[in-house]
Amino acid sequence: MNLKRVVVTGLGALTPVGNDVPTMWANLQAGVSGAGPITRFDTEKHKCRIACEVKGFDPLEHFDRKEVRSIDLFTQYGMVAANEAVANSGLLQSNPDPDRVGIVWGSGMGGVITFQQEVMDFTKSGVPRFSPFFVPKTIIDICAGMLSIKYGFRGPNYATVAACASSAVAISDAFNAIRMGRADAMIAGGSEAAVTESGIGGFATMRALSTRNDDPATASRPYDRDRDGFVLGEGAGALVLEELEHAKARGAHIYAEITGSGLTADAYHITASHPDGLGAKNAMAMAVADSGMKLEDVDHINTHGTSTPVGDISEPRAIAGLFGEHAATISVNSTKSMTGHLLGAAGAVEAIATVLALENGVVPPTINHFNDDPEIAPLDFTFNHAVRRDIQFALSNAFGFGGHNACLAFRKF
Repeated sequence: MNLKRVVVTGLGALTPVGNDVPTMWANLQAGVSGAGPITRFDTEKHKCRIACEVKGFDPLEHFDRKEVRSIDLFTQYGMVAANEAVANSGLLQSNPDPDRVGIVWGSGMGGVITFQQEVMDFTKSGVPRFSPFFVPKTIIDICAGMLSIKYGFRGPNYATVAACASSAVAISDAFNAIRMGRADAMIAGGSEAAVTESGIGGFATMRALSTRNDDPATASRPYDRDRDGFVLGEGAGALVLEELEHAKARGAHIYAEITGSGLTADAYHITASHPDGLGAKNAMAMAVADSGMKLEDVDHINTHGTSTPVGDISEPRAIAGLFGEHAATISVNSTKSMTGHLLGAAGAVEAIATVLALENGVVPPTINHFNDDPEIAPLDFTFNHAVRRDIQFALSNAFGFGGHNACLAFRKF
């Protein structure tokens, strides 16, 4: 089969460090933390009282009151990010064939705010008076469906669920749909809005979250010796992927080329990553091979890097094991040190950061590094300060509970 080339022509983001792509990118380069005390609910009885919340978001600036009542926050976030990406791409101005444009959207938890509230209301009243919007607000595929309705796109349309790798898998699927000739363009990404009593309480009970409540700005510290868990984030990221000739024909701005992907499983544990990063290693190797590139071509890796005690050991071990001596020359970072962990939306937001690193020749820092951990492979983690570098080929990693691993490969265009 003659595979098509696929490029990135649109970007959209709504994150704890910026409610659009330019603001997010400026703050990532500057090393700005998006963490702070939780404002969404009373945290007095919670072990973890911090999160990376989206700030200054008013849904009425984007939706009418009726829509706000019928759309969960995770879908609101997703639609806003996707709208920015579509506008940024200029795709609509070219009047694309609606049967040749599709949407793949990822989320790890979906409408958890709606689900929590409806169940709590039922528990209090004992009367099963559920909202007629309960199911459509909760289901994970609803964002993809609503975007297709908004734009009239009738191509491939579905959701991906792979925990914290969900939106990276969505991008991989969209990429493959285009290069196999099934679509001319795809909107791909993910959204999450799980800063809730149940979301915080559930992850905290697993001891997955940082409890550095008195110093939230430094709580997310990937690869630091004193890391104590991730900081839960929320938001959305969206990319418009397009077949190269289709993009060139309409004079689109091309951010980067997406050249390959790798999807694997650890087959090891429901929450812990493989201690040697076996699945991560295989996913990266697959993405590089899928791109037709060599391991020594990789200049930069945006790692999963969540700031958890176990995961932050296994991923660098996978990088060192796969790349050998070349690993020391790769600029590695974790933008989660600033955004927190956006769960199912993380892969898309970090893919955007990777694409912008390629286009601008800047690797954002891994902030909050104070002490080296002797158990972590000694890589160039871009600690505390952004680095200027001519990046030609980069990877973006996303891993999830259940042992899901996804790696996306991008090349400078």
